[in-house]
Amino acid sequence: MNLTLSIPALLFPAISLTMLAYNARYLAIAALIRSLFSKYEENESDKIIVQVRQLRRRLTIIKNMQAVAILSFLLAVVTMFLIYIEQGFWAKIVFGTSLVALMISLILSLIEVQLSTKALSVQLQSIGRKS
Repeated sequence: MNLTLSIPALLFPAISLTMLAYNARYLAIAALIRSLFSKYEENESDKIIVQVRQLRRRLTIIKNMQAVAILSFLLAVVTMFLIYIEQGFWAKIVFGTSLVALMISLILSLIEVQLSTKALSVQLQSIGRKS
């Protein structure tokens, strides 16, 4: 495979969009945690404590998603530098590592989406029982 500067550069828009999506998820969960905190101060409910534990877990996953995506982005830049200084062998290894990091980030994203969907379905079930 002939690795040119344009190949790792193709990851830039994908990783940037991924980071925007991850940041939006983080901000949404942060707002939800703040909201639950105020509710907890008013009424110390066990349900809120359970929700906060789940949100803490999701927040950790999102933090790891972001860290691995940033690593992928950084490795893509290193790949471009290695191509520039004509270190094709190392460029291929670093680029492969960048792709693996991006895959790990996407797998973490899938896990977080599954947790989010599960939390929503539990809430919908409790609403269904009340009506």
